Amino acid sequence: MSPAEARSVADADRGPLGIVCGAGDFPIAVADAVLRAGRPVVLIGFYGYASPAIERYPHEWTHFGAFGRLVTLLRKHNVRDIIAVGGVHRPRLKDFRLDWTTLRILPRLAKLYRGGDDHLLSGVIQIVHDYGFRMVSVADVAPNITVPEGVLGRYRPTAEDEADIRFGHSLLRALGPFDVGQAAAVSGHRVLAIEAAEGTAGMMVRLAKMRASGKLRLPERAGVLVKAPKPGQDRRIDLPAVGAETVTQAVQAGLRGIAVEAGGTIVPDLAAMVQAADAAGIFLVGIRPGMEPPR
Repeated sequence: MSPAEARSVADADRGPLGIVCGAGDFPIAVADAVLRAGRPVVLIGFYGYASPAIERYPHEWTHFGAFGRLVTLLRKHNVRDIIAVGGVHRPRLKDFRLDWTTLRILPRLAKLYRGGDDHLLSGVIQIVHDYGFRMVSVADVAPNITVPEGVLGRYRPTAEDEADIRFGHSLLRALGPFDVGQAAAVSGHRVLAIEAAEGTAGMMVRLAKMRASGKLRLPERAGVLVKAPKPGQDRRIDLPAVGAETVTQAVQAGLRGIAVEAGGTIVPDLAAMVQAADAAGIFLVGIRPGMEPPR
């Protein structure tokens, strides 16, 4: 038996993988990748967030914040390992759809909200563990869905672009202790924008508006979007994600290319993203953590 076959058998022995689904296409892409690896899945979608496309798979629906029902549904399908994928806006405590289990853990949740996203998410992982489940990383169960290392399209970064990539990656590492965000746009060792609560897409819209209004004067095509997990981030949840839409955002913001951390960034359809980058004339690079960009 090959190592891949052995892993597939081991995954099947652990039962289905529970995929807790937020918004976007990423839960579907992960489900397909896990199924290709030979492990069954059960998708639990949050009303108002998850796509109806999850109904092509074994699935259930629940409200965000109804933790007791989520636990019941996972146990119903004999799920032990779970991942959380897809966008969910950080809700206010009063927006939760509370059930009795959520009410019991509400004091813990209130404490978790007194901090950044990493503080909140690491606390959620511990609560999940306390109820008998194991949170796993997307990179572990579906490694083929993460961005590989290297120049991924037709266009290559210049020496100036590579310097911007190193600068941007260093910036993100330096910001890690402040739990700020997972992306930045830089040009010529100048910080153009840093991701905050608005997310990467919102940051790119802000950058495009600054350029259009003349508040930010740059050549027609300049700068790099750099995206990577935060240093010390628990990679079992909230890995950065990119796709063809990221290319569109980079073009609208007038950037020359995109550099993301290889193995630590999710991409639902790498071929589509590479095709979009090639068509737009920008570069796409997967970089190793703490390493110089590939040449």
